[in-house]
Amino acid sequence: MKFDVSKVAELIAGDTQADRVVPPTGYTASLTLFSAAAMAFLAVFAVALSMATGRLADRWGSELAQSSTIRISAPEGQMQAQTTAALRVLDTTSGVASARALDEAEQRALLEPWFGPDLPVETLPIPQLIEVIEEGDGFDAEGLRLRLAAEVPGAVLDDHTRWRRPLVDAASRLRTLGLVSLLLIAGTTAAMITLAANAALAANTQVISVLRLVGAQDSYIARAFVRRFTLRALFGAAVGVLLGGLAVFLLPAAQEEGGFLTGLGFHGWQWIWLIVIPPLAAAVSFTATRTAARKTLKDLS
Repeated sequence: MKFDVSKVAELIAGDTQADRVVPPTGYTASLTLFSAAAMAFLAVFAVALSMATGRLADRWGSELAQSSTIRISAPEGQMQAQTTAALRVLDTTSGVASARALDEAEQRALLEPWFGPDLPVETLPIPQLIEVIEEGDGFDAEGLRLRLAAEVPGAVLDDHTRWRRPLVDAASRLRTLGLVSLLLIAGTTAAMITLAANAALAANTQVISVLRLVGAQDSYIARAFVRRFTLRALFGAAVGVLLGGLAVFLLPAAQEEGGFLTGLGFHGWQWIWLIVIPPLAAAVSFTATRTAARKTLKDLS
């Protein structure tokens, strides 16, 4: 469909005489403004949810895909020897960029969120962890497991596959849920504006009849309703986006400790999406009101 600037300008400018057909106040105006503002407010959070889960899925997928962990469980006298043997195996494994054994402080930091800062790591039989960073296409996990089983009996490889896939799937489904929410918001907005437009048309049946008697075309009458409700939706959505954007802006900044809960928001250019919501709400209102006006005017014929 070709975009016609003159039609948009005509819609914005309107017709003073035709505008009198539509009641400027009343519950239809309040319903339209409130519906557009509330749905736009919710749309901001739906978009923020989609953006945040998209970033989360990308981060989890990239970070966990490039790292693995080897856990060594052995008697205290054999721990160092098996750790050295495991590092030697990793040094000769294709696809391994680097490997290092975590020291006592790092292992304490990993356990601190569950057991507190005073955990006596040195007195507990905690397995030795080796961090493995992959390069390129990574290593052959099954082949490495076989080598470790033969040379380092106490070593267990965790390539994070069983952790990564459910997390990425969950984030992807949350992103899809955000998109579905946007569709539901658009549908709800259209339904509410259709009800308001039908109520306004029903309340002005006598005026419409008089306009027809003096020669006004149905398209002229419908255009007055479409313009008024479209501008109401545009203004209401702008207010809702402003409030929603402010609420998102005031959320806590992304932090490692908070994870997803403190990462809900927009980064950089993603704030541009807020500018798109009011025109989309106006487009939904335009379509819904035009459909309702044409149907009602046809029924009154």
